[in-house]
Amino acid sequence: MKRADRLMQLIQLLRDDRMHRAEDLAKTLGVSLRTMYRDLDTLAASGVPIEGARGLGYRVTAAFTLPPLNLTMTEVEVLHLGLLAVSQGGDNELADAARSLSAKLEAVMPENRTSAPAGYSFATYPFANAARGFQYLPVIRQAIRTRQKLAITLQGADKILRPLQLDYWGRLWTCVAWCETSRDFDELRIDQIETLRLLPGLFVEEPGKALADFNAKKLANP
Repeated sequence: MKRADRLMQLIQLLRDDRMHRAEDLAKTLGVSLRTMYRDLDTLAASGVPIEGARGLGYRVTAAFTLPPLNLTMTEVEVLHLGLLAVSQGGDNELADAARSLSAKLEAVMPENRTSAPAGYSFATYPFANAARGFQYLPVIRQAIRTRQKLAITLQGADKILRPLQLDYWGRLWTCVAWCETSRDFDELRIDQIETLRLLPGLFVEEPGKALADFNAKKLANP
């Protein structure tokens, strides 16, 4: 398993609002305890909101707020895209200003996080290339609002999706969807999408295929 895929799986294990021992996580993912601690440190450095400590256990908090501001997911997206674009624009002065603004944003992150990320929008490997999926965010967001189906190619596989929710995990975006191809829920990484297009067909909420059903399934199968 690639490290990026393992870290994404680790996020999914930690997001059930329960505390997980590093030893148990290492066993589940088939890695050493030392590797697990290194992965947890990498997630924290990449901005994933991890709570916990060695000997106590770990979990990922789902909420993403910047007090005293309460940001919508779209506003977070704007900040993310703006800082990244400025930082890569070739102007050293503006890049420095983007990093300065990044530090100020980090200063008002929730205090219950055990370690501060290494700068907003400046991700640690392996999520540094997450920006390549940004182009798809507006289309996915529109599809969620209008309940419009999507046809995507993800890592060489074609899928038909009913997009349900966008989630943000420290510069890494994911989408919860009902996959009509596999007939099951899917949590896909936006940066792994190769092609995406809106389909003319709309969908209506059906029992067993809604976001509430996905959340209930996650609680029943931690």
